[in-house]
Amino acid sequence: MDKHGLAKFLRGKREQVGPADVGLPEGRRRRTPGLRREEVAQLAYISVDHYTRLEQARGRHPSRRVLDGIARALRLSDQERAHLFHLAGEREESRSPEPVREVRPSTLRLVDRLTDAAAIVVDDTCRVLAWNPLAAALFEDFSALAGQERNVIRRYFLHPDPERRHYGMGSSERFVVTAVSYLRVAVTRYPDSRELKSLIEELLAGSADFARLWNSQRFHIERHLHQTVRHPRAGQIELDFDVLTVPDQEQQVVIFTAEPGSPAYESLQFLKVIGAEQVAAEA
Repeated sequence: MDKHGLAKFLRGKREQVGPADVGLPEGRRRRTPGLRREEVAQLAYISVDHYTRLEQARGRHPSRRVLDGIARALRLSDQERAHLFHLAGEREESRSPEPVREVRPSTLRLVDRLTDAAAIVVDDTCRVLAWNPLAAALFEDFSALAGQERNVIRRYFLHPDPERRHYGMGSSERFVVTAVSYLRVAVTRYPDSRELKSLIEELLAGSADFARLWNSQRFHIERHLHQTVRHPRAGQIELDFDVLTVPDQEQQVVIFTAEPGSPAYESLQFLKVIGAEQVAAEA
């Protein structure tokens, strides 16, 4: 059990949940953002003293029932809940020993219909499972890569071409912390996966930047970010990206968009032509 990591995680998540998010009145004289400790304890059906001790890194090992209550009270996502259990020294049961790699037809249709946006589907290990032509033109031709190489975080840190390493992303700390956080979730969810262990060992050995971030134990998942991508043919592109979770699949749809009429949007239109040419060449 990582008492200090658990305490930091609980404090951070509590400050992000407002009273209105859980059906409580706003009230007055709230000196700190988010919920009060006693409110979390009430929602989790545990004593205030027990919860307070957990936040102060003084608590005893929490039971699965307590962790379930806290996850519900703090409105944790599936990934955040898995991380909570990991910090508490508990293991969630995996649906399978390895990540689900089959993408639902409805998800594939969604990705295909996003003609003005670059979209990819990734699992918790950040392996790219599906993509549309615009995503291939923006990042790289994923179809030309072997399965295990078709991994966003692996290509980000270990791309053989230094010019394409980091996918041309500038100011990408929040993006990469999110990606590494998903990898932490995968370790918790698939503890016996040889493929996942091999990936992490390769990243630790091949990238000092990854090793620094991995060893820092930072955990934070962003679902909306603004990101700059420097493309070798289209130049600098200012993009928004949103992460949508596919329920029960442990998969994420990542969508990169630009404001219609903006220079970034025109760059995406240019890349759309490149993507169409790539598809035609493969046909």
